[in-house]
Amino acid sequence: MSDTRIKKIVIVGGGTSGWIAAASLAKFLGKTVDIILIESDAIGTVGVGEATIPQIRKLNGSLGLDEAEFIRTTKGSFKLGIEFNDWGHLGESYLHTFGDPGIDLSGLKFHHYWLRAQQAEGLEGSLWDYSLHNRAAYDHKFAPLQRVGNTQMGGLSYAYHFDAGLYAKHLRKLAVSLGVSRQEGRVIDVKLRPETGFIDSVDLENGLNIEGDLFIDCSGFRGLLIGDALGVGYEDWSEFLPCNRAVAIGCEATKPLLPYTKSTAREAGWQWRIPLQSRTGNGHVYCDKFTDQDTATTRLLESLDGKAIGTPKQLSFTTGRRKEFWAKNCVSLGLSSGFLEPLESTSIHFVQSHVSRLLEFFPDKNFGPATQAEYNRVVGKEFKLVRDFLVLHYKQTRRDDTEFWRYCANMSVPDSLTHKMELFAETGHIYREIDDLFRESSWVQVMLGQGLMPRAYHRMADKLSGAQLTQFLSDVDSLITKAVAPLPGHADFIAQNIGG
Repeated sequence: MSDTRIKKIVIVGGGTSGWIAAASLAKFLGKTVDIILIESDAIGTVGVGEATIPQIRKLNGSLGLDEAEFIRTTKGSFKLGIEFNDWGHLGESYLHTFGDPGIDLSGLKFHHYWLRAQQAEGLEGSLWDYSLHNRAAYDHKFAPLQRVGNTQMGGLSYAYHFDAGLYAKHLRKLAVSLGVSRQEGRVIDVKLRPETGFIDSVDLENGLNIEGDLFIDCSGFRGLLIGDALGVGYEDWSEFLPCNRAVAIGCEATKPLLPYTKSTAREAGWQWRIPLQSRTGNGHVYCDKFTDQDTATTRLLESLDGKAIGTPKQLSFTTGRRKEFWAKNCVSLGLSSGFLEPLESTSIHFVQSHVSRLLEFFPDKNFGPATQAEYNRVVGKEFKLVRDFLVLHYKQTRRDDTEFWRYCANMSVPDSLTHKMELFAETGHIYREIDDLFRESSWVQVMLGQGLMPRAYHRMADKLSGAQLTQFLSDVDSLITKAVAPLPGHADFIAQNIGG
């Protein structure tokens, strides 16, 4: 029998996507394959700061990265959530945290007890009054905290802010130490096998021809392999996520060092603020049907917290996904596989998740159609679930002060999202699908944060008397106060435990 094992993997494109793939594949496949990554120093990146979600800690842990060294190398900081400003009404703000508010009781989610206190007991205040993450974030505090004392309240779930370029270099160093070969150069042609249409090799500008068994496309929006060479189409989701342009720039860091990302709604989109140790990453995501590049750039520059660093970088994109993520002997990762705007910091997670899926379904040279079909189904479902969560932010606006926000409030959205919103409005219940990246409390926080208030709470919350409910909420508040008080300031923790 002939040997059908994959012997050589060729990754086209570096950056965060390429080097996550290279490091992960080298770590888990070891010397069973040769891995070569092709990248060109002449092709720059746009990112001026990257925000992530807690799953990145699993990625770093699986690769054996030391957290302190990682934070130090990438000039990073810690992240407890994302603050959304002006998304519901102008002047309103809420924090989508990485933790669950309060404590669940008797198998019932905490927000139902809070809803009962609001609707039946006349309680004032917000759900976030009972959020450990919210209190720590706005006190500008951070330290690893696994659990609050001996209670059922979980500790601080966190992610990172960091310089994406430095992270890619950090991963590159690891990948090379694991045996990955790096080839400098720009791909100018892709050779296909005439009998199958599979990719046979790529030609570089310097004259080199590189063959492979499995090709991974990390070439960015263009999709040099998956799109240009193999002709896999793109599913446009602009009708649900209308923003299609962005401008990004760094600025000098300001104090205090916030342990959360900021997302502020603007007239025709929104602005991000990502606090790193040495600077702040900023960007304005917008729709060019409702504003122009000069206006969007000016709006961004006028709202910076510090002196601008460098010049603004412009970016165009179309939200959506490839119709196939894996075609023939090519798997697309990162921007070449699709793009859902960075509203909830999911870009790196998609790469991480899809590399994990590739390892799970790792093929042989026959590239069985059932394996590819299952990979495409699972990855496609993940894209749709994240899409719905992002669309929620736009649809559940109550703003009508600009044409853009009126469009968002009145646009048609996927039936799957409509059902989720209607179910929550009726009962306060979230049905979370097993493959959904976002927790139930994430959906609850965004819906409540933007004004979708349920008409009812679960009857199990009535098991407590009024006095018991008041005591329960008071106890939760006291636990949070005691847990947050001894935490160090975010910047102090980094200075004392990470160093420069």
